[in-house]
Amino acid sequence: MSMVQLPGLQAMIDGISQERNLPKIAVQEALREALLKGYERYRRTYRPDTEVFDEHYFDNFEVELDTEEEGFRILSTKTIVEVANVPDHQIALKEVQEVASEAQLGDTVILDVTPEQSDFGRMAAIQTKQVLSQKLRDQQRRMVQEEFQDLEGTVLTARVLRFERQSVIMAVSSGLGQPEVEAELLKRDQLPNDNYRVNMSLRVYLKKVSEGLHRGPQLLVSRADAGLVVYLFANEVPEIEDEIVRIVAVAREANPSSRSVGPRTKIAVDTLERDVDPVGACIGARGSRIQVVVNELRGEKIDVIRWSPDPATYIANALSPARVDEVRLINPEDRQAHVLVPEDQLSLAIGKEGQNVRLAARLTGWKIDIKDTGKYDQEEEDRKIQKLLDERRLAEEEQQQYEQAANEFDELAEMELQDDGTEVEENLGEQMELLDPNAIAEEQVEQPQIDNTLTESPSESVALPYSSDPDAPIPNDPAGVTADPLDDTHDSDEEPGSRETPNLNSDELAHDSNPQDEDFENMEEDLDDLSDNRDIEQKDSDSMEDIASSALQDEADHDQQIVSETEDSDVDIDNQ
Repeated sequence: MSMVQLPGLQAMIDGISQERNLPKIAVQEALREALLKGYERYRRTYRPDTEVFDEHYFDNFEVELDTEEEGFRILSTKTIVEVANVPDHQIALKEVQEVASEAQLGDTVILDVTPEQSDFGRMAAIQTKQVLSQKLRDQQRRMVQEEFQDLEGTVLTARVLRFERQSVIMAVSSGLGQPEVEAELLKRDQLPNDNYRVNMSLRVYLKKVSEGLHRGPQLLVSRADAGLVVYLFANEVPEIEDEIVRIVAVAREANPSSRSVGPRTKIAVDTLERDVDPVGACIGARGSRIQVVVNELRGEKIDVIRWSPDPATYIANALSPARVDEVRLINPEDRQAHVLVPEDQLSLAIGKEGQNVRLAARLTGWKIDIKDTGKYDQEEEDRKIQKLLDERRLAEEEQQQYEQAANEFDELAEMELQDDGTEVEENLGEQMELLDPNAIAEEQVEQPQIDNTLTESPSESVALPYSSDPDAPIPNDPAGVTADPLDDTHDSDEEPGSRETPNLNSDELAHDSNPQDEDFENMEEDLDDLSDNRDIEQKDSDSMEDIASSALQDEADHDQQIVSETEDSDVDIDNQ
């Protein structure tokens, strides 16, 4: 078997594995794919004009690496057929039986199709190098994704590497002894008080592990996320780690819109132990614990408050350090509250550019309106609130009525559709019974025989007159040409219209009338209507033909008149 020599193959695999922090198996797999792409480029460059390579043409080819002899081979899996039409995919049975007599049609064989080393051109080598670099990057990104997928949402220690535009490229590690991976710190995730320098170590929050094969760092870290504050407190306060004190909610504004406003955080804590003060446990003796967190966040202001199940108490604590007189829960459903504070506490409760009340609203989840206690008119506010509640109640009632009416309309429409469908099915069933001769025969057997004439088939008792003249009228009453079963004296010479009709009351008619005759009479009436419509259409067509013929005749007369006048004028000119 031939082989293309690659001197230093094993050393190359070891070097790539160490440089890119990839296992040797991944490097070998990437090298096989790159060499196969190079062979494909070689075949496409020197292919005959008769061959056409589609996307899946080279799926039956593979590369075999030999690290001991430092080379590779190209192998092709071919199917045994009677006549090989595609040499790259098929092989003739006769050729295989010369080597293996037990070969049969449909079997597959693996053949060595390695070209000579000199046949590989410069373009094939360049293609192999490019594909190898791309496959190695893909393997590296896949390994990073698998390594950091479980660490998403945790805090890591990062080291500043370089700066790109407004972003900071940092190196993070998933654990002790693990290789460092690049991560990106965007501008919006940076703290305004941070001063980044190369090789500077910081704690960052792993915000997202990007999937896919896009360019750039695969990890996104943040210094402005609220999860970083939670981690720092959990790291500094043993009671939080022991689950004696729990953090209920955090509201953070790390990048205020105005430069005059600094970053600030409010954190709500609680405990189930009566002997433990959750706020004091987070602050520490003389503020030692919270000071460590503030230093890590570069002087960010942090307010630690006590959580309460009572919304009024919770809102009052959230507005700390302002002193609150009263909290009125105006609309608990929409979570709206009015907070009454003294005049000297009004600016403190609102905060610089509304930062304090904004963070309190985020922390509690209530819409908070700060009001001055001295200027607050309770009756007027109650009246406004009641008006708003009434308007909302009316709107909800109208919405309910509209939905109820819509539901009733849908139910009625559905019932009408069901009724229409049932009626159509019944009508179809009745018509099929009328057309079924077996059902008609059964009804005739069950019907009591009043006279011998009733045993005749209804189809024989109805005689429709036929005339070749299309204008001949068709009688509307088919009973005029049938015998009356109640008349004993039947005269064949007597005209049907001259016979006297016996006087029968409604009961006798209802008792003696045949329902099948009535059905056939209805059918004959439909035929009469159809014939009348046909006569009308025939008359309309005749009238249209008359109009068209008269128009043609008039046009012919007009043309004849013009010709005559032309001849007369020619005669006059000749005479002159």
